[in-house]
Amino acid sequence: MLQLNYIREQKEEAIQKLAKKGFDATTILAEVIALDDKRKSTQAELDSVLAQSNQIAKEIGMLFKNGEVEKANAAKAQTATLKEQSKSLQEQQSKINQDLQDLLVQIPNIPHDLVPAGKSAEDNEVVSEEGTIPSLGETNLPHWELAAKYDLIDFELGNKITGAGFPVYKGKGARLQRALINFFLDKNTDAGYLEVQPPHLVNEDSGFGTGQLPDKEGQMYHVTGDNLYLIPTAEVPVTNIFRDVIVKSEEFPIKYTAYTPCFRREAGSYGKDVRGLNRLHQFDKVEIVQVQSPEKSYETLDVMVKHVTEILRDLELPFRILKLCGGDMSFTSALTYDMEVYSAAQERWLEVSSISNFESYQANRLKLRYKDKNKKNQLCHTLNGSALALPRIVAALLENNQTPEGIRIPKALVPYTGFDIIN
Repeated sequence: MLQLNYIREQKEEAIQKLAKKGFDATTILAEVIALDDKRKSTQAELDSVLAQSNQIAKEIGMLFKNGEVEKANAAKAQTATLKEQSKSLQEQQSKINQDLQDLLVQIPNIPHDLVPAGKSAEDNEVVSEEGTIPSLGETNLPHWELAAKYDLIDFELGNKITGAGFPVYKGKGARLQRALINFFLDKNTDAGYLEVQPPHLVNEDSGFGTGQLPDKEGQMYHVTGDNLYLIPTAEVPVTNIFRDVIVKSEEFPIKYTAYTPCFRREAGSYGKDVRGLNRLHQFDKVEIVQVQSPEKSYETLDVMVKHVTEILRDLELPFRILKLCGGDMSFTSALTYDMEVYSAAQERWLEVSSISNFESYQANRLKLRYKDKNKKNQLCHTLNGSALALPRIVAALLENNQTPEGIRIPKALVPYTGFDIIN
């Protein structure tokens, strides 16, 4: 959520930068400023009424003490009127605050100056590309056929148990999942991230804190009886560990990692691009989250990108790094890098990680602060990334490493799988 002082002081800049995200902020920012003016004037009037009431209350005692009963009773009647005024003003202020909040949550985060202009994924900027794209023979198979051939994943069984998008992993397929999760967590903890196991359901406050609510409400599974939401990513519960917290500046950078299943409704998804593991309603992911000072958050973003790059190198997968354009960025992000691996059998790039700096946008919602050198509370910056999401990693591993003898396992994973080939 944007800060009011930024909107008031840099309104034209905000309008110009939000246009890069395809968001016309002209009207809504004017409404925010007008409401904030009304909030201030109402608060000033309320403060004046309360001050008058307090002053008269002090005088009433002296009037009674001096025997001026008539004046004292008149003063009491005046305080009763002032109390009614203050009650009315407090109700007005409460509504103004809610209306102001309702407007603020509709405004996306300001994109960083490095964000390229563009309307869709086609306009994203390729930062770098690395690795050799394998040349497969004519007999190459897509991962869903390989999964059936080697009895690794049963999509139909998942459809029977739950529905489309909920696969059942079997045998070496299940062991490969477990191996990847442990491998990613080990890489993250070796890099200084603290491993946590958070809940897989969150309340409304948590969904609001990281920006999933109200923006992505329709994409989340809602447990209506308890008013809880299944998490779309570990980012939500892990970042909310710091909701309403004032951290110490010497604690920076704060680094957490977590493995969780992720649940996304993905309504309207269909076609060949979502076949097999390409898009699921439930999938596994290992997440990294950092809380950092504003001065170092972009340095930290670069470090996080390099960290995920090293993991992809270990997996021996061809990959590329994209800088997302304004039109393809999330509502809450200020700058995002996507990591994509190449799927040789499908002959296309698959997103496996999204690494973002939210600057103070989430922290403002979370009330996540730190004390600066002057002992004043300031908003932290939050960052997160996938390290990594499993489904498309598995798809690329199966497709790119298929041989006549079976599916080769990258050397870095063999200690985790216990086997070097699937056959």
